[in-house]
Amino acid sequence: MLVELDTSKRVLFAVGATKALLGVGPEAVIGQNFMDMVSPKDRVLVEQLLFMTSKKGRIDNVTIRLKGTKGLTPPVAFAGYMLPDLKDHYFLALRTQAHLDDKGNTEEGVERDKSTGLLTGDSFSQMAVDKLQNSGAEMTLVNLPGFQDFYNTLSEDERQVLLNTVGTTLRANSLGGDSAGEVGDGKFGIVHEKGLDVGALEAKIAEATKAFDPTGKGVAVQAATVEMDMTGVNEGDLAKGLVYTINHFKEQVGDKFNVKDIAGNMDKLVKEAVQSLNNFRALTSSNDFQIAFHPILDARTGAVHHYEALVRFNGKFEESPYKYITFAEETGLITEFDIAMMRKCVDWLRKNRADKVSVAVNISGMSVGNDQYAKDLHALIDADSWLRNFLFFEITESARVADLVQANNFVQGLRKKGFHVCLDDFGAGAASFQYLSVLEVDVVKLDGSAVKNAQTAPKGRAFLRALTTLCKTMDVETIAEMVDSKEGLEFVRDCGVEYVQGFLFGKPDADPWSFIKKLDRKLFA
Repeated sequence: MLVELDTSKRVLFAVGATKALLGVGPEAVIGQNFMDMVSPKDRVLVEQLLFMTSKKGRIDNVTIRLKGTKGLTPPVAFAGYMLPDLKDHYFLALRTQAHLDDKGNTEEGVERDKSTGLLTGDSFSQMAVDKLQNSGAEMTLVNLPGFQDFYNTLSEDERQVLLNTVGTTLRANSLGGDSAGEVGDGKFGIVHEKGLDVGALEAKIAEATKAFDPTGKGVAVQAATVEMDMTGVNEGDLAKGLVYTINHFKEQVGDKFNVKDIAGNMDKLVKEAVQSLNNFRALTSSNDFQIAFHPILDARTGAVHHYEALVRFNGKFEESPYKYITFAEETGLITEFDIAMMRKCVDWLRKNRADKVSVAVNISGMSVGNDQYAKDLHALIDADSWLRNFLFFEITESARVADLVQANNFVQGLRKKGFHVCLDDFGAGAASFQYLSVLEVDVVKLDGSAVKNAQTAPKGRAFLRALTTLCKTMDVETIAEMVDSKEGLEFVRDCGVEYVQGFLFGKPDADPWSFIKKLDRKLFA
């Protein structure tokens, strides 16, 4: 069905499948308000689509429903056009078969959600930096507290329409119609021209949610425009600082949180993040961190197979480095740190080569896809061929691996040189099986929480046994982490796990030989 509207949304011309879609002929449609022919739940969406059409010139296929004489139609594909020389006319095309475009990675290096067309978190942050610096734009943060709970009460069709409506509303108010992103559940950001009516934006999104709520309340909407002074901050550091700060926004939960608190302090938060960036870079470049060793033992004999090399900062071996590593992951500094840690471990192995200690060094999933990291790593290991007998690699944060095929090429590049590679966090989620099916590794480390949960769940033993059986079938060895009790050791042994790691055998220590002296041999009697 082809339809022409004026700016009041009155139908000026109609042709095609009006009978099939609306139950009446074209002559009965002309002169009517097009919005009256749209499902009530889709009207905010269609209004925003038309608004976007007026800004961008066209909008491609989005699924909506029409309201005809026989009730709601099946989903139809809606496309809209506004010609440059006819700014007071909309030209719409509606089709019964929705051949929707894939709104995923259609732009190189840019990720968009397929349901909404919104940029994903990292892509939004990178786009925001570029446009905030180069176009004099502003950024507004939008928070919908309770959105996820509300979303879970809807049917699948209602969820899709609501996501489309929220996404389209944000994009319609953004710079160029494509500068909006979803950074977390119910949390969004848009980059826009100065002077955006934030109150009107809040009202429009709230109106969209009310259409799906039988009580008419909908979801509360909070929006606030960020004030930032970016002078004196280079683009690279600003990008990293903004990513970190947006992640801070993403993690805020609870009724007491208000988006205005983040927006009002964004300038301070970004500058604090940039200062932390500089501090972490200095720490990495000066090698101002230490190695702590934690043993991986044969589950039956207690013999030390190798040690995992863990980082410790400021000489505090009892303090977890989690906050430092998380910061490095979120700001993209992890690849710089990973190669610094690798060099430190290789230097340690050179100094202690005569003791024939084997060490596993962690590689973040983000570093796996970094070409410069791969180049530096191979240059390091190629300098000493004997390292293949004493150096292992453990891929951590596997959820951050963006391209599994590229990651497998990286893994095979190490294995071809005689190095063993371990996949960490296996069993922590359904994606683990996809990783194992694509990444050809030598060892998997069973996630500690999965190991502990298996000990209490009714079918936990069967689950863990199934994992170890699968791995053995694929000629992959298994390590169980977080084995902290004698009962846990006996449990994983019974499930067929080959190696163990945990506090039962000691805590991370700067001296790898200390474990041999302290190890309770009765555990393996």
